[in-house]
Amino acid sequence: MPERTPPAPSQPSRKPREVMRLLAEFVEREGLGVGDRLPPEIALAREFGLSRSTVREALRQWESLGIIERNKGAGTWLVSEVSSRSMHIPLTVKIEADSLQRMIAVRRPLEVEAVRLATRNASEAMKRKIMQRMYELMEVYEAGEDWRDADRQFHAVIHEATGNPLFGKIIRQIHGVFHDIYDAPFGQPQLGAATIPVHRDLAEAIVAGEEEKAVTIMERIMSDMDAATVGVAGGSDA
Repeated sequence: MPERTPPAPSQPSRKPREVMRLLAEFVEREGLGVGDRLPPEIALAREFGLSRSTVREALRQWESLGIIERNKGAGTWLVSEVSSRSMHIPLTVKIEADSLQRMIAVRRPLEVEAVRLATRNASEAMKRKIMQRMYELMEVYEAGEDWRDADRQFHAVIHEATGNPLFGKIIRQIHGVFHDIYDAPFGQPQLGAATIPVHRDLAEAIVAGEEEKAVTIMERIMSDMDAATVGVAGGSDA
C-alpha cells in the first residue's frame, strides 16, 4: 500500500492576549508608529506561525481598544502609539494602561451624568434598590471576596434609575471592550479596590437627592481609578 502523507502539524493555539503581545513586539521591533500601516493578516499569520483567524481576532480587539483602524481593502493603520517608551515599563503593561485610560476617559462623563440623572429621577423603589446593592457590595468587599460583580450590579441600578436605558447599554459596551480582553489588568484582578468604600457615600448622596455631592463623589471615583492605573503601570518592573 502506498504510504499515507502525514497530516500537517496543527498550528499552536494562542490566547488573544498572547497574540496581542506578539503584535506589540512586532510593531516595536519594526519601528512602526502612528500612521504606519501594518502588514496584511496573512503576512502576520506567517510571521507568528498562527492561523489567519487567530490574528484577525487579535486585530479586532486592538481596533476595539483604539490602537488601530481597519478599512476593508485599504489596510490597517496604527492610530495609537505602541512603544514601551521606557526600559522600566514592559510593553504589555503600557498597552494595558493606555487602553484602560482611554476607556476611563470615555466612561467618565457618562457615569457622572448617570449619577446626576439618577439623583434627580430615582423613585423611592429605586432608591431602596440602590441602597440594597450598596450594602451587598460592602458585604462582599469587607469579607475580602471578589467584589467586581457586586460593583457592576451597583452601578447598573444607578443606570436604571436614570430612566434612560441607553446609559447602562453604552457603559456596559465600553467596559466590556476592555475587560473581555484584560480580565485582570496588570495581573491585578481587583484593580481599583480602594474606591469601593466611597461607594457608600455615593449611594447615600443619590438617595438623599444631593446632586452635586453625588457628582463630586463619582468624579472622585473615576479619578482614583485613573490614578490607580498610572500608579500600577509606573510601578511595574520590566
